[in-house]
Amino acid sequence: MDTQIVSGGLSSPVRWGMEHHAYHSLDTSVLEILLSDRSRPKHGKKTPHIIWATDIYSSQGSEYAEDAQITIAAITGENEKLIRPRVLKSKEEQQSRARDKGEVFTPSWICNSQNNLIDTEWFGQPEIFNKERDKSWDTNTSPIDFPTKSGKTWQDYVEDTRLEITCGEAPYLISRYDTITGNSIPVQDRIGLLDRKLRVVSENTKTPDEWYDWTTKAYQSIYAYEWQGDNLLLARENALYTFFDYHHDKFGTSPIEEQIHQIAEIISWNFWQMDGLKGVLPCTCHDEIVEIPSLFGDGEKTVTHCPGCATGDIRRHNGVYAKIKDWTTGKTIRYIDLIKK
Repeated sequence: MDTQIVSGGLSSPVRWGMEHHAYHSLDTSVLEILLSDRSRPKHGKKTPHIIWATDIYSSQGSEYAEDAQITIAAITGENEKLIRPRVLKSKEEQQSRARDKGEVFTPSWICNSQNNLIDTEWFGQPEIFNKERDKSWDTNTSPIDFPTKSGKTWQDYVEDTRLEITCGEAPYLISRYDTITGNSIPVQDRIGLLDRKLRVVSENTKTPDEWYDWTTKAYQSIYAYEWQGDNLLLARENALYTFFDYHHDKFGTSPIEEQIHQIAEIISWNFWQMDGLKGVLPCTCHDEIVEIPSLFGDGEKTVTHCPGCATGDIRRHNGVYAKIKDWTTGKTIRYIDLIKK
């Protein structure tokens, strides 16, 4: 785990932490999918993009304002290194984001320890995927054994739903690199919840079609939300490049274009932008101003604040409520409708 991550834009052949795999460049059509905001209404045929939701880039111009949508032009070409993992940001920027947004990232060894607790509960015994040691772990290299007495199968594990809240770069789901040290993590030693599902898929499938079918189910079963647009894009990229990683590890090749687009679409639904306290998209709650006209031209204005913000009632916000997709039914649902009243 000592390979350092490298910088580069999405249009580059490689991305964070995978300098030893010469993957094909991702074209703008893939980036368009990864920037999509599935909760906002479309403008004609165009799907809106996620917003920056941070003023850290506002000095770059109006297109980098907190409530501005992230455009392809804003993060490619000369700007391709503008969005980068936390470990490559300056100490001042890291401290600023921690102070202003409560942004705190978790070392991989802690993510692994907590993920192991989930699997201990699921399997009914500890040390299924690895054995923890001081700030690291030893990977169990034998195929994962499933508790037949309990009736649970590897398919059940792959399809079991997982959610990472306020995900940042999504280190609990995806462990391509340690978000604190920047060290790249080899595929066989990864500890993310998606990584574990994909390992199980690779161990239990043989043909490319079967592998892709169950890999698709694995992606449909993992969810994450994040406030800040740059972090969300990094999380989405990490999820997509994880697909490359495991395909290459299993078959020695890169996936085909159609599969890349399909997985990217699932990611754009399942990794979504949201204010976790309100259930709405960041910066969408607003005051409603009504002007009462007057015969003398000096009409009065009345201002009504967002009812949800005023009362703390998550179901009364006038912002745009975040939507996700239930892949078993194909229907979209509001996230807050999953929360019990």
